[in-house]
Amino acid sequence: MPQSIADYFLQSLITLTNERDVGELELQLKNTIAGLVELESGSAALDVHIYRLRDISKLYFSVISETPRADTLAMSPALCQKLLDCYSTGEYCFYPSEAGGGFYFFPIKAQLAYNNSVLLVETNQPIQAVLAIGQLLTIYQNYISLLNDNERDNLTGLLNRKTFDNRINKILSLMQQKTLRKRDQLAQSYYLAIFDIDHFKRVNDEFGHLIGDEVLLLFSQLMMRSFREADPVFRFGGEEFVSIIGCEDNHEIATVLTRFNKTLSDYRFPQVGPVTVSIGCTKLTADTTPSQLMDRADLALYYAKNNGRNQVCFYEQLLAQGHLKEDNKAGDIELF
Repeated sequence: MPQSIADYFLQSLITLTNERDVGELELQLKNTIAGLVELESGSAALDVHIYRLRDISKLYFSVISETPRADTLAMSPALCQKLLDCYSTGEYCFYPSEAGGGFYFFPIKAQLAYNNSVLLVETNQPIQAVLAIGQLLTIYQNYISLLNDNERDNLTGLLNRKTFDNRINKILSLMQQKTLRKRDQLAQSYYLAIFDIDHFKRVNDEFGHLIGDEVLLLFSQLMMRSFREADPVFRFGGEEFVSIIGCEDNHEIATVLTRFNKTLSDYRFPQVGPVTVSIGCTKLTADTTPSQLMDRADLALYYAKNNGRNQVCFYEQLLAQGHLKEDNKAGDIELF
């Protein structure tokens, strides 16, 4: 017996609301919408993409895509304008194509700007499920808001500390899976970096906490623009931030972090002026725990803070250079 749209709709809700990871949830949403279009029209959607707002000041969107046509995502000026219209008005937009179908734009908005997105469905024939898609997206937005309340920092929109263990444990679990075939092993290394804004107490003391909050917000936006969506960024509280970054090797992670350090040093915060950051970093290995990794990155950060600030320090490098001393018997590490 063919599945009805109502049955598919309900089953999709069960699947979506069973997921807690926002990245996986977005991919499930794309697949759900594609399935709904095919069920309703009898023809598969050509493309389903989510364009997420990454920089509100420049209205810069990044695309989430796993479809075969991901290399053809360049949009015409007319389609770009439709995307901006959909985002700005918060209303559904349609742009017809010569083939008889067109481009359907649906807004996905939440209280936190980080999750503001536009869903694009491209088809080769008209679809009638516009209302059903809109209803599904409304439920999806409500669910995302609940996740945000639990997983994201209210000020910056970044992931909060409660979500850190889940994210890093997932990566460590993948690294520990010895039964995977060789070609399925992780093709890159992962690094844990702790960012601590230098002399932030001075900012609060001299300019007040409202300006301090503005610095934290702008700092978080710089991080979001500087790092890929695949590299989650967390606010641990106060002026401390953490990121898990995938890179090919030690040289690449050094380049990434040094570049961010330079970007921040060149930025001028309103009223405050230049602000710098100290960064401590360590490499993830399968035989370590999240707490051990945090301790190692924190030691590198502590060294950076006590040796000039405004720099990037790596735990493994400091250990090799003799700036850190590891006690093999007790498993403790000390600073000289």
